[in-house]
Amino acid sequence: MGLVIDTSALVALERASGDWASAVEAVGDEPCAIPAIVLAELLVGVQMANSLRRARERRAKIEALTAGVPVIAFDADLAERWATLFTTLSREGQMIPANDLAVAATALHLGFGVLVGPADETHFRTVPDLRVEVLLS
Repeated sequence: MGLVIDTSALVALERASGDWASAVEAVGDEPCAIPAIVLAELLVGVQMANSLRRARERRAKIEALTAGVPVIAFDADLAERWATLFTTLSREGQMIPANDLAVAATALHLGFGVLVGPADETHFRTVPDLRVEVLLS
């Protein structure tokens, strides 16, 4: 088992303590990974920063996080898993946001669950066979 870390968990940790290393500790003995789409969402935060100082701080946090946690590329095998999941959820009328669909597909592809923020991301629970762990506040 293992967990992929959703952006919602990282945002909650940053707001609470500014510390993303806690995300890795939160998974305990389980391996963890970051889907490429989560990295992209974090990089949007760098580009949207209201100052150069803040952009640099955010980029440094991202680099520290990705130095210790692997980023999972969205490759051809993962694209196949994404397409299957999209089709399944679409047919059931249970679509979830596109970026979260990539997070869920990454987790399922790896045989991992997903770690979400303390507000929960209940739409992940519509994904068949996906274990959802909520970060405790």
